[in-house]
Amino acid sequence: MLFTDPLKNNQDFKTVYKKGRSHANALFVVYLLENNTDRNRLGISVSKKVGNSVVRHRLKRLVKESYRLHENMFNSGLNIVVIARVGANKADFHTVEKALLDVMRLHNVIVK
Repeated sequence: MLFTDPLKNNQDFKTVYKKGRSHANALFVVYLLENNTDRNRLGISVSKKVGNSVVRHRLKRLVKESYRLHENMFNSGLNIVVIARVGANKADFHTVEKALLDVMRLHNVIVK
């Protein structure tokens, strides 16, 4: 299970928003939808309200790295959309990592 297939086009995001289920915490809102494959697809959305392009790109990198390090813990066959909230703009890596794992636990997709 390798993270090589990101969600990129707008229609994929809209489908996950419309048909998926969501959970949130202080830093992220995460939508999940089964995709009937054996791999997960990750999409990250960071609004301009969160910060300038440097801040937004940094957050995307932190989320991708957090996901990559813990990818083997998650169920496979999911489209995952992570939406960063304004409070995430000053978060360090460990805070982002903890918040992402916490919201994924709310979705019950972490395999022990």
